[in-house]
Amino acid sequence: MPPLEGLRARSYPWEDKFANLDIRIRVKGGGMTAQIYAIRSAIAKSIVAYYAKYVDESSKNELRATLMAYDRNLLVADPRRREPKKYGGRGARARFQKSYR
Repeated sequence: MPPLEGLRARSYPWEDKFANLDIRIRVKGGGMTAQIYAIRSAIAKSIVAYYAKYVDESSKNELRATLMAYDRNLLVADPRRREPKKYGGRGARARFQKSYR
């Protein structure tokens, strides 16, 4: 199975709630997988915001609970980032080997 096969567009049980919406998303930077996750997150967050603004609060909370139960990363971002490289070594934590003779 290709690595991105699990992220392919598929139908979801809550899809009928936003069938009449047009969403345009532009992503930049990162790799293909990171962009796919960013698109998924942007769609989920925009639908919840739409329900908060134009539909009632109870249906927004219901949709939010459904999305959180499906995948928490759709609404909550992952804060992990690459640690920057420092001087004195090849990476962020690795140091050059020290010789005493």
